[in-house]
Amino acid sequence: MATQFPPPSKRQKRDQLEISRTQQDIDTTIPDGTVRVRFVDQATGETGSLPVLTVPLSQASTKNLEILLNELKEQTDDRIPYRFFPEGATEALGDKEDLYNALVKPGKASAESEITLQYAPQAVFRVRAVSRCAAAISGHGDNILAVQFSPINSSRMASGSGDKTVRIWDCDTGTPVHTLKGHTKWVLAVSYSPDGSILASGGYDSEVRIWEAGTGKAIGGALKGHTAFITSLSWEPYHLQQEGRPRVASSSKDGTVRVWNAIGGKIDFALTGHKGSVTCVKWGGIGRIYTSSHDKTLKVWDASTGSLISTLSGHAHWVNHLALSTDFVLRTAYHDHTHRVPATSEEKLAKAKARFEKAATVGGEIVERLASASEDCTLFLWTPLTSAKPVTRMTGHQKQINQVTFSPDGMLLASAAWDNHVKLWSARDGKFLFTLRAHVGPVYMASFSADSRLLASCSKDTTLKVWDLRTGKLKEDLPGHKDQVFALDWSPDGERVGSGGADKQVRIWRN
Repeated sequence: MATQFPPPSKRQKRDQLEISRTQQDIDTTIPDGTVRVRFVDQATGETGSLPVLTVPLSQASTKNLEILLNELKEQTDDRIPYRFFPEGATEALGDKEDLYNALVKPGKASAESEITLQYAPQAVFRVRAVSRCAAAISGHGDNILAVQFSPINSSRMASGSGDKTVRIWDCDTGTPVHTLKGHTKWVLAVSYSPDGSILASGGYDSEVRIWEAGTGKAIGGALKGHTAFITSLSWEPYHLQQEGRPRVASSSKDGTVRVWNAIGGKIDFALTGHKGSVTCVKWGGIGRIYTSSHDKTLKVWDASTGSLISTLSGHAHWVNHLALSTDFVLRTAYHDHTHRVPATSEEKLAKAKARFEKAATVGGEIVERLASASEDCTLFLWTPLTSAKPVTRMTGHQKQINQVTFSPDGMLLASAAWDNHVKLWSARDGKFLFTLRAHVGPVYMASFSADSRLLASCSKDTTLKVWDLRTGKLKEDLPGHKDQVFALDWSPDGERVGSGGADKQVRIWRN
């Protein structure tokens, strides 16, 4: 007589439902067997108190490993999404991958030996891809050459134009708030201070101007000293500023970089040494200023004394742009996805410093990586704090590269070029990941979402594109501009994308 099993109880049904909801479906093609897994924190390089676990091969998927790690760390109530990097790999396992098909079957690891997985937390929040134009705002009388969102939230965005004005826009209502007049020629660069209270602008008139972001009033007069147009602006990181004395660095075609006391309106010092136009300046989080130039070199300066520390050589043509792996946290200081602003200036300082240190720590050390993009169609990855030699040279673009940018989590690097392509690289060692193909004109800029999962790009072909970085596939195609799009920014809170170009319209995009 056949044995009759009792029907499952309510509790068993509930448990089964929970397993099917949280765990990935078991792949029936995976053979029986187990694998030993060791979890290592990518930031510290240590296992800590985590045990080495024996996991059934059929259940060793990325999602199940994430659940397991959260359980071991006792984070079941507030689960954190993780990326897993097999030892020695620069690319993380995909969301739907498993250890058998990714490592054991191709022979990259043996089921008999221990598999070490480095884990790194992903952003706990998820940014949704922008999919529609929420506002197309006219007002500027000429090409829009620069846009930037306030680090506080996406309600305010500044734009600089060929009509000699800077405008601050209310992105909630799609209306202009302030028109900042003072420049006598094109405005080429706009930059918010890390706390969001001040706005700097630089133009073809060789002047830097400082404005109150809230009221649009000028702070002092024009900062004069450069003898040619301003190419870029970079603020001193918030955690390095003296109280009440924020400083901003400006680079110029005259071959110099000048560091200004923004409130006092005086120059602190000038950095001279480049033999050609300085194309980009970046102010790092540990008191270094990085500059790139048409003389084919990059230079590293001490931000407190203005003295030259090292010259980085390697490019065969003009260096067009620089990016720092800590750009995002330096830009946003103590502002993050929680929107909780510390009450006192000491707490603000401490939070800004902690966010920088967390973003810059790799293997227990502070590492600030630098990427440079050049007219020679190549990119270089540097660790200028430890070496004057590049980590790697990245080739693949067929034409000169306009811009390079790091993802907020410091894992990815995107480059936009005249060959109509955006390329994606691993920011750890420069390994090539994807070519993002869909634009039919030169790509001027790219900007990551705050969770590092999406990328927006703008082009001469009049469109914006949004890309899914897990797959390298096009997520959204955003037509609307009537002419080429020069300027692009994804707000630090992830809510909106702003763009501007030759059609003189600012466009705000959202989900």
